[in-house]
Amino acid sequence: MQKIKNKERSEKMLNKEEIKKIIPQREPFLMIDEVEEYLPGESAVAYKNVSEDEYYFKGHFPGNPIMPGVLIVESLAQTGAVAILSMEENKGKNALFGGIDKLRFKKQVVPGDRLKLEVKIIKKKGPIGIGSAIATVDGKVAAKGELTFAIV
Repeated sequence: MQKIKNKERSEKMLNKEEIKKIIPQREPFLMIDEVEEYLPGESAVAYKNVSEDEYYFKGHFPGNPIMPGVLIVESLAQTGAVAILSMEENKGKNALFGGIDKLRFKKQVVPGDRLKLEVKIIKKKGPIGIGSAIATVDGKVAAKGELTFAIV
């Protein structure tokens, strides 16, 4: 994903408290730590710092902690939600999964990784849209695919 070059893009990194002003998720299910940039209705770039203290590592898997793929997808979805729910007409609404397509996992995500999450909205029609999503660690693809969402 290319860097956003638009005067409307965010000018500063958003921390968790600022993210909470846009999307409704809260701990322990807030899966993004900071947003590097976003363009309302178009795209967002966020990060998840994967800590050994994450609740899911107690059982996935003892002695071999791996971030569950569904939580990588959820992290991507929350990143896309920042782009969609930051639009003035969507403030206070929620973005729900409508589908997941062409999703592939390419790399395990483990404690200590910094997961970069990039979502570009590629289609919108009414309250339904599709985002092209990619999660990387150190430039290597961990997961990528398309996420369909519905604004409610």
